[in-house]
Amino acid sequence: MRTEDDGHLTAADRTKLDNQQNHLSNRIYDDKHNTDTAHYGNGEIGGRRENQQDRIAQGVKSGQLTAGETAKLENQQQGINREVRADRQANGGKLTGLDRKSINQSENRASKNIYRDKHNARTRG
Repeated sequence: MRTEDDGHLTAADRTKLDNQQNHLSNRIYDDKHNTDTAHYGNGEIGGRRENQQDRIAQGVKSGQLTAGETAKLENQQQGINREVRADRQANGGKLTGLDRKSINQSENRASKNIYRDKHNARTRG
């Protein structure tokens, strides 16, 4: 946006960015508070999930992540959340060793994507 207006943000640009950040903030809040009902737990799976969300939120706050990157990362996290939910439903509320392994592999991929998007070399406006 700044590159289009000699390094400055217009009032419309600021409004658009504020709206995007507010929307993302609300999604993050909802995601964090859904853990109470989703039963991700306080173990490794729940801890990794919260860590990933915190890393995404920090990337948004610092400007390292664009709205598009953030949406893509959030969608990836939602997919992992669905995987956890489905695995728990299939096994009476518990995760098997294979389930944990699969979820950890998914979280590893998500972690790499977060790192890549936060540290990409393109110029930010």
